[in-house]
Amino acid sequence: MTEINRMEDPIIPTSVEDVTLINPEIQECPFPTYDLLREEAPVFKDPVTGMFVVTRYDELRRVALDYDNFSNHRHSNDPEMHTPSQQIAHKLFLTKGWVPGKSLAARDDPDHKQMRSLFDDAFRPKRIAEIEGDVQKLAYDLIDDFIADQECDYVQQYAVPLPLFIICRQMGAKDEDVWQIKKWTDAWIKGGTIGLDEEGVIWATEMEIQAQHYFQAIFEKLRVQPDDTLLSDLVNNEVPGWGRTLSDSELHAEMMQDTFVGGSETTTNAMSAGIMLLDKNPAVWQKLRNDPDKYLNTFVEEVVRLESPVQGLTRLAKNDVEIDGVRIPKGSVIDIRYGAGNRDPRHFSCPHEVDIERKNAASHLGFSTGTHYCLGAPLARRELYWGFKAFIDRIDSFRVVPEKNNLRHLPNYSLRILKELHIEFTPK
Repeated sequence: MTEINRMEDPIIPTSVEDVTLINPEIQECPFPTYDLLREEAPVFKDPVTGMFVVTRYDELRRVALDYDNFSNHRHSNDPEMHTPSQQIAHKLFLTKGWVPGKSLAARDDPDHKQMRSLFDDAFRPKRIAEIEGDVQKLAYDLIDDFIADQECDYVQQYAVPLPLFIICRQMGAKDEDVWQIKKWTDAWIKGGTIGLDEEGVIWATEMEIQAQHYFQAIFEKLRVQPDDTLLSDLVNNEVPGWGRTLSDSELHAEMMQDTFVGGSETTTNAMSAGIMLLDKNPAVWQKLRNDPDKYLNTFVEEVVRLESPVQGLTRLAKNDVEIDGVRIPKGSVIDIRYGAGNRDPRHFSCPHEVDIERKNAASHLGFSTGTHYCLGAPLARRELYWGFKAFIDRIDSFRVVPEKNNLRHLPNYSLRILKELHIEFTPK
């Protein structure tokens, strides 16, 4: 194992007055800032974004479960509320593609429950069991492709293709198109960056429109020739209570946000984070190698807890409400910061450490909670399990190579994304 300088010393604000979570240097290692906010301002109004940032575990659960006071609705679905960047994107969608409808993640009940039922059926235990064999085989096939090289970029050669190939097959995409789809999802993520300039907004939107035209052809084919894919179910099955199937605009919203980014990018980021954690914690690596059956499931939960691939999502205050003594006016945006709650010492002992014997590891908020609990969590857990299991079974020892990595994350407000991870290893 190697001591790695992942970056220069992380930014640690000296006071709450110095904090804004859109600072890329804070995003690179946000955990010291979360510690500060949890103790001194657990409900913090970010001076730049105006959002109320919630950082304590119990309050995060309260907001996520209080459907009377907090909505999943997003201003991005209201043209009259669009920012200048969103106005640019909206015009491009109108003229060249499809204006994305409300995604599942941006809906409240009863619409949310009715629409989610389509996905719940697709991710039922029987369907996950049917997919798991493909996940297991792909995990070993991918690692066997580079095992003789004794080195790889773990992100690009393993963590990206494993979940992406699986979700692409469920979405009716061809294997040879996977890397083009990856370019589109990268563009979608960049397009959501706070403060992106006009040129970047236009590029990201036009990339998403390319993806729309690609998938529109698949939608139309599936309407004529349904098959057994998840996408066929979404295209052809009527939403209970709606009296209709999803529109093209609604389907396009699902493809990027909830399916490809939610269904592959987050798993990729957790897999990459897991290898980083193992390199920094050789005792954990040895315990996993010696008894994966005992420890691997808990390790998966610890990776999601510690790194929180989704750092946070937003809610909208439906009423004037108070959280931990802070008054939040109706219409305010609340940032429920899962990444902070997952390291709250009030709920997790020694919260910054990897503990593969932790009894409450699975109580993390990495998959959210309540009615908006991540519907793809069962599949993500199996992908992470087999991704790490194949690595353990094939690799005797490994090290991250400092001189080949800058080990910095892509600046992003909501997601924690490691772009490369070059490792050297000794095969078994």
